[in-house]
Amino acid sequence: MTASLRSALTLLVLSLLLVIAAVWGWQAATQPFPSSAPAPLCTETTVRTGDRVSSEQVAVSVYNGSDRNGLAGATLEQLEERGFVAADSDNAPAKVAGVAEIWSDEPRNAAVRLVARQFKGAKIVSGEQLGRGIIVVVGESFTRLKKPVVESVTAVESSTFCSPPESR
Repeated sequence: MTASLRSALTLLVLSLLLVIAAVWGWQAATQPFPSSAPAPLCTETTVRTGDRVSSEQVAVSVYNGSDRNGLAGATLEQLEERGFVAADSDNAPAKVAGVAEIWSDEPRNAAVRLVARQFKGAKIVSGEQLGRGIIVVVGESFTRLKKPVVESVTAVESSTFCSPPESR
């Protein structure tokens, strides 16, 4: 093989590699970015009468119905330590005079009952859906969660609530 033929073959192979790399690079550069949408915090979960509902299955949002700064966030952290899934926390649209209110139209819902059992003297009342999961509005009288820790309850009727997808 002559030197000029060898040079021509080398240039041909290198040109072919350049074309392949250019095509691959163009395809990679024009593809849309991978979706990095976060997984939803929770999905609707239904339990039947007699099923156990544990804190890991329940998402909770806490709102501050008092004049004390940081009460909602601190309470949400305490609930997280007990295994609940933290959803939202903010100031409530109204003040709460007592310890806490659980805002729900379903007082027999297993998740509502489980959250209510974390507070001494909590009332389950009808209220607006401020956030995701079970809505807790802590009031002026709230100091700490009730002891002993209640980790689960048995559903007294079929219930639907906000539960993290991986807790099923």
